[in-house]
Amino acid sequence: MSTPLRVVIADDHAPTRAGVQHALETGGCVVLAAVSDGPKAVAVAREHKPDVCLLDIHMPGGGIRAAAQITGELPDTAVVMLTASRDDEDLFEALRAGASGYLLKDMDPDRLAAALHGVMEGEAALPRSLALKVIQQFQSPSRRRFRPSKASPVASLTSRETEVLQMMAEGLTTEQIAEKLFIGKVTVRTHVSNVLKKLRVPDRDAAVRLLRAQGD
Repeated sequence: MSTPLRVVIADDHAPTRAGVQHALETGGCVVLAAVSDGPKAVAVAREHKPDVCLLDIHMPGGGIRAAAQITGELPDTAVVMLTASRDDEDLFEALRAGASGYLLKDMDPDRLAAALHGVMEGEAALPRSLALKVIQQFQSPSRRRFRPSKASPVASLTSRETEVLQMMAEGLTTEQIAEKLFIGKVTVRTHVSNVLKKLRVPDRDAAVRLLRAQGD
């Protein structure tokens, strides 16, 4: 018999926590803790090192912020969001924070345990409607232009520097980039400085023009 999946639940709505715990335990999982906010989720994850943390997005302390902390500190722990939000930005921010899945609270509770087992087997836990949004995001012209050829100077950037450059091209400020990537503003400025040096351009606008030229 396979080892039961060890799960931490975080949701600020007590009836939801109870219902999710019941569904998971019925499905053969072991719920190590069920807490009400992001900081508590991070704390119990550090303590128990679960297989999966199942997090609400809009709870005190922020589910996405908790997801970023957990995935950053505990690489062997998967994070799956369980939320009522179908908002595109919530979905993409959760994935950028390292979430391995994004499930909706109106799903069949009997399928919840199986979805988490699928994540541990390397599957992405996404409803069909949201999976299509992810595909469309990466098929859009604004995303296609961010695949430079090997001969391009943009190809010399690290993955994080490329991500920062992409956000610059989208018009985000230093503060907005820091918030989205869960890093400090000083770190963002360091990445920007490295981008300008590697691309041999004088400022952000020139870096963005060079990036966009790769997609022409």
